[in-house]
Amino acid sequence: MAETKTRANDEKAAKAPTRRRSTKRKAVETHVRNHMEAIANRDLEAIAAGWNEDGVEELVPTGVLRGREAIVRNLADIFAAMPDCETTLTRLVAGDTQAAAEWRMEGTFSGVAYQGLEPTGKRVAIRGFELFEIADGLIASTTVYYDSMDFARQIGLMPPLDSGAERAMKGAFNAVTKVRRAVDERRGR
Repeated sequence: MAETKTRANDEKAAKAPTRRRSTKRKAVETHVRNHMEAIANRDLEAIAAGWNEDGVEELVPTGVLRGREAIVRNLADIFAAMPDCETTLTRLVAGDTQAAAEWRMEGTFSGVAYQGLEPTGKRVAIRGFELFEIADGLIASTTVYYDSMDFARQIGLMPPLDSGAERAMKGAFNAVTKVRRAVDERRGR
């Protein structure tokens, strides 16, 4: 009996029409691929052309950028800070109005200062994940996730993971935390 069901299911699957990607989904995928290619090429004009003028980019570790100009300026700052910056799209999943992209950005922090940090000459490799919202053929918003602590470690702002310096820093932090807790307890907080 199980064999009959399996055979019937196989025949039904063979007769089923092949699923085609929706035109909207394909347009969203193409738009995001073009955007990521523009970043890979460091083409600020093409990046700007893909964004809605009032677009919003939330960089989860650092804050929100509002407007096409601010978004493009941030990328220009990244490219100036890492003149050999290379960006690779590693995975993309698209829907009718949204897309999720995984990417990798690599370069040497040897250009100009970025977000108040002087260049260290260190090599940086960052993996990121970005959620896109597409409206009227343009990027309306993105939410970008990446590990800012890993970036800080790579440029030398934070000590290497599990190093003596990191253990000392954690020890000092924990000591201060315990003192603050004891003071708060004494004050009745």
